[in-house]
Amino acid sequence: MSRDPFLVHRSLLFTVAYEMLGSAADAEDVVQETWLRWADLDDDKRAEVRDPRAYLVRVVTRQALNRLRTLARRREDYVGEWLPEPLLTSPDVAEDVELAESVSIAMLTVLETLTPTERAVFVLREVFDVPYDEIAEALGKGTAAVRQVAHRAREHVAARRPRVLVDRSEQEQVLERFMAAVTTGDVQALMDVLAPDVVLVADGGGIARAARHPVHGADRVAAFLSAFPKVASGAQIATLSLNGGRAVRIDLPAFGTTVVSVDVEDGRITHVYAMRNPTKLERLVEEAELTR
Repeated sequence: MSRDPFLVHRSLLFTVAYEMLGSAADAEDVVQETWLRWADLDDDKRAEVRDPRAYLVRVVTRQALNRLRTLARRREDYVGEWLPEPLLTSPDVAEDVELAESVSIAMLTVLETLTPTERAVFVLREVFDVPYDEIAEALGKGTAAVRQVAHRAREHVAARRPRVLVDRSEQEQVLERFMAAVTTGDVQALMDVLAPDVVLVADGGGIARAARHPVHGADRVAAFLSAFPKVASGAQIATLSLNGGRAVRIDLPAFGTTVVSVDVEDGRITHVYAMRNPTKLERLVEEAELTR
C-alpha cells in the first residue's frame, strides 16, 4: 500500500514554509493547514491531482504567503531586533551545501528584507528549483511577471548575502577562537577575530535582556562582549549543529539561554546573531527534518 503523498512530502512542505516564514512554529501551522486542505479532497479529487508534490507545494506556498503578510504586521510591533527561529539540524543538512546555505540564519535574515512575493519566488525557484509556470500558478501571476520578480529578488539577495561560503571546519575554528575570547574577556583576541565592520544583532523579543539595536564595528562589539566573564559564573557552553552550520549554546543561571551563530569571511566574523527570545528556543531538543 502506497504512503499518503502528504506524509511522503511533509518534510519538504515544512522546509518550504520555514524558509518563507523564518519561524518553525508558524511553519508547523501552515503545514497543518495544508494537511487539512489535502484531507478535505475526496478520492475523485485526489485522483485528478497528477503531481501531488507540486500540488502540495502550491498549497503550502499560498498558506505561507497568507501567514507572511500577517507576520509582517505583527513584526512591526516586535520589541527590538527580530531574528529567525533557530533549528537543530542533522549532518545531512550540512552536507547539502545549497540547503544549508538556504536555511542559515544569515540567509533567513536576508530573506526578511524581501517582500512576501519576492521571498516566495526566491525560495521556490532558487532553493527548490520549482518551474516558473508552477510558481506563477501558486501565486496567481503570469509567468513573465514571476521571472521579473525572481530577477529582482536574486539581485537583492546577492547584494546582502555573505560573499564567501566557508567550510564547516573553518567556521568551527573561527567560532572556537571567538568563544575563547568571549569567555576570557580578552578584548585583543576579540578584535583579532572580528572583522572591522562586524555587526552584532540580538533578539530578546522584549522577554530576555538583549541589545535593542544592532551593535556596529569591532571596537563596540568587542567592548559589548568583553563583559561576559562578569556574568559567566555557572555557564554551560556547548557547540551544536544549527540551521546547517555550527553554533554555540550558552546557558546562564541568571540570564537564561543564548544561541550564537556567526558569519565568517576571510577568517574573521562579519556578523554575530544572538538569539535570546525563549519562545524561539523551545525546539532545541530534537533535530528538525529539513529536505529539498
